[in-house]
Amino acid sequence: MENNFGPLLTAMVTPLNDKLEVNYDQAAKLATYLLENGSDGIVVAGTTGESPTLTFEEKCELFKTVVAAVKGRGAVIAGTGSYSTKESVKLTIEAEKIGVDGIMLVTPYYNKPPQQSLYLHFKEIASATSLPVMLYNVPGRTGTNMSAETTLRLAEIDNIVAVKEASGSIEQITDICRKAPPGFALYSGADPMTLPILSVGGVGVVSVASQIAGKEIKKMINAYFNGDVQLACRIHQQLFPLFKGIFISSNPIPIKEALNLKGFNVGNPRLPLSPLNAEQKEKLVRVLEELDEVKL
Repeated sequence: MENNFGPLLTAMVTPLNDKLEVNYDQAAKLATYLLENGSDGIVVAGTTGESPTLTFEEKCELFKTVVAAVKGRGAVIAGTGSYSTKESVKLTIEAEKIGVDGIMLVTPYYNKPPQQSLYLHFKEIASATSLPVMLYNVPGRTGTNMSAETTLRLAEIDNIVAVKEASGSIEQITDICRKAPPGFALYSGADPMTLPILSVGGVGVVSVASQIAGKEIKKMINAYFNGDVQLACRIHQQLFPLFKGIFISSNPIPIKEALNLKGFNVGNPRLPLSPLNAEQKEKLVRVLEELDEVKL
């Protein structure tokens, strides 16, 4: 099995209403907008989608909502990973029944499994589905780095087709790209690292910033693969303030505020996350204003 998700995947926020209930209508509208503005696919109920605070039922309803809205125009990848192997298997099986195109499995957080345990965790979930699987390594949020060796072992499993790498280690990322079997894809898991990762063998990005600048990020990726590295570099540099600005607080607090400022009405995050303070919001407003002035 090979990865067919496309180079630009968006880690979509989960819209909430004033009562902090999931706003499914707005989720459908946002998913449609993303596909019309550069995204090849959408990750639903990932960590940017506040997965730790969503119930099993809410996640399933989100998957149904986005699958119905997308209508096959792009990949719908369900975030079904957690720190519980049993619960991840249960949600994965349900996501496949709903009709998603793939699943994303984050490295278990808090419980810090050793490398062999990570291998067994991901192997068991992958064996419960026929869907293509993308692993997600983000040690800054989970407390555990999945080593290149473990990723490469998992890449030998037929339906594990990709990894979203947010370790920040170009050495580790290069090692995976160099040794991965044919058809296994590595995606950047951090917007500022996209262009550097493309240069060592990555295929694209699972992006947060593409909710604001999807067409521009897609233009950067296309420019790189078309051999216009100078253009890709220029776009990367022009987008860099946005890449940094949407992480002035814990993700997805700033990107939800940015979307609200752009008129998308995605609401505030659920506790334990809270909205930006006045100073942070002012900085984000300036970042968005400067982006509007840039000719990409």
